[in-house]
Amino acid sequence: MRQPLFEHRLELAGYDTRALQLLGDGPPVLLVHGFLDSADSWRKTLAGLARTGRAALALDLPGFGTAARLDRDAPILPQHDAFVAAAVRHLAEEAGGDVVVVGNSLGGCLVLRAAEDQELPLAGIVPVAPAGFDHPTWFRAIEGDALVRTVLAGPLPDRVVRAFVGQAYRQLAFARPRAIEAAVVNAFVQHQSTQRDVRRGLATGRRLMPELQRPFDLSRIRVPVLLVWGDRDRMVTHKGSRHLVAALPDLQYELLPECGHCPQLELPERFGELLEAFAAARVPVGVEPTV
Repeated sequence: MRQPLFEHRLELAGYDTRALQLLGDGPPVLLVHGFLDSADSWRKTLAGLARTGRAALALDLPGFGTAARLDRDAPILPQHDAFVAAAVRHLAEEAGGDVVVVGNSLGGCLVLRAAEDQELPLAGIVPVAPAGFDHPTWFRAIEGDALVRTVLAGPLPDRVVRAFVGQAYRQLAFARPRAIEAAVVNAFVQHQSTQRDVRRGLATGRRLMPELQRPFDLSRIRVPVLLVWGDRDRMVTHKGSRHLVAALPDLQYELLPECGHCPQLELPERFGELLEAFAAARVPVGVEPTV
């Protein structure tokens, strides 16, 4: 039975945020978006999970989407860590079981860091093109993009800013920019629709970059891991996967052909199949899996 998606507000770790939620069976799935993005980037994934009847929750990270802003005087990753940990505990309590946490880009970095906390009720994690490996180039790609530089160069009407941001997003995030639906682009652009929004986001990125130099202790991860990456990712090269493969010998790795930085948007059906199979395999012994 298809479950309805509903939108509401939550407060987690002291941050007010927007939630997109499905009620259903477990293990429940928590979805964590990437830099400058929002919970809307998981709508295609949520649609697939709704068809399987799985419980799921997508949230705006603090500082992005419609969530509360970050503390400017504190490091960013610890603030996001506290938020993700609170979200995991909230969902585990609400759904009555350990949580599968999925994260794209910056979200992928955060789910790996969450898995280092062995006290969290995690059934498994799915980092998708995670940031934080090798020298991070994704921010340089954003800041150096000609369209982004044009947005920052001088006064522009908001409609022009939205058009330029949308075109830059298509070119940077996807292997096949023209194949991406306007609704996907519009969902991203609505949160980066003015020059002030763009400048604020880039300022956050500059603060974040030093924190992504060595953000992991992979030796602490004990939960099952499904790593997903696109082989044409322009933002975060899939060569970073070698660090995870070396550190986590039981890791499951899926390198998706003809896919860019956001497999959940570019290859939603294939990504949904991988996620559902991984989540279904996390059902405890003696519990009937979702069908």
